[in-house]
Amino acid sequence: MTRGGTVIRSVMFDFGGVITSSPFEAFARYERDEGLPVGFIRLVNSTDPDDNAWAHLERGELGMDGFATAFEAEAAALGHRVDGRVVLSLLSGDVRPAMVEAVRRCTERFETACVTNNFTLGDQSTPPEVAAIYELFDVVVESRVVGVRKPEPRFYQLACDAVGVEPHEVVYLDDLGINLKPARAMGMHTIKVVDPAVALAELSSVTGLRLGA
Repeated sequence: MTRGGTVIRSVMFDFGGVITSSPFEAFARYERDEGLPVGFIRLVNSTDPDDNAWAHLERGELGMDGFATAFEAEAAALGHRVDGRVVLSLLSGDVRPAMVEAVRRCTERFETACVTNNFTLGDQSTPPEVAAIYELFDVVVESRVVGVRKPEPRFYQLACDAVGVEPHEVVYLDDLGINLKPARAMGMHTIKVVDPAVALAELSSVTGLRLGA
């Protein structure tokens, strides 16, 4: 598919918030139940974002215990008590079948990659349902494995190198603007996933594939 004179050769997907539903809904429920300010967990995550507990976790530099201790200290510094282990338990969302099918169809025509910030929870292995989705991609780039995380530009370049494309040949889907900004600056066509149906319609337009309902 050609976009503005550029040939699209790759489609890259974030995982949480794109392939699965966003954890922000679970965060909001936890905040309500615990009497925390609305958006407090996201506030903790966005404070010192390159060097906080979340950043170290996703680069594979902290395990569950270390993360919980550091995250709880960061929350306390902002005025509230939060259970770091509970926060981690809130991250698994529901799989979006239409997105999974989009990955399957894109892989038939394009080089595909899953580019995800993730982490290891002790000795737990990748859940079977997640592993099955990973197998649909040509490449999976995980922050915990490569030691780099979004929104660091090097992360996106690693993904491009892994599938053998240049950034301007990529369509990239993510639910977070902070992750899309550097990708767009590198030349990728970016799609923000707020409403999955709308995002798939845009992806259809860019790739020429029939996706979604």
